[in-house]
Amino acid sequence: MAPRQAGSYVLIMRLPDPVGIDVGHLGRCEFDRGWYAYAGSARGPGGLAARIDRHRRTTKPLHWHVDYLRAYATAVAVWYTVGERRRECRWARALSELPGARLPAPRFGASDCRCRAHLIGYPHPPKLSTFSHLVEAGVLQEAFGE
Repeated sequence: MAPRQAGSYVLIMRLPDPVGIDVGHLGRCEFDRGWYAYAGSARGPGGLAARIDRHRRTTKPLHWHVDYLRAYATAVAVWYTVGERRRECRWARALSELPGARLPAPRFGASDCRCRAHLIGYPHPPKLSTFSHLVEAGVLQEAFGE
């Protein structure tokens, strides 16, 4: 169970079939079958626990870009760390360095920053061990997994 404190996280999802989705102001986005990692932060009431619980739910209002994809993709795991420091932009860049990484939808999840996107796609599941080597050692934990 994730803590009720603020923090940064990476939501790992599996999309079983290709799909075209109208994603809010981004418009129509085409997603290939595969694995996706979304870098975000949890600063509101309930912190990481509340945000991760929201991502795990299948029925909810569509608010963030990731909600639109989550309607089709299964949440498999969440990698996270506690703290007020915003890490999602640096983590999104690190995710784009993982083997097989591709940018499926420019600006996805990055409407409040200058990043290319906070969603990265992969043909195979991304590995926490590889990702953690690209970011600060020892700060990541896993909330749930398959």
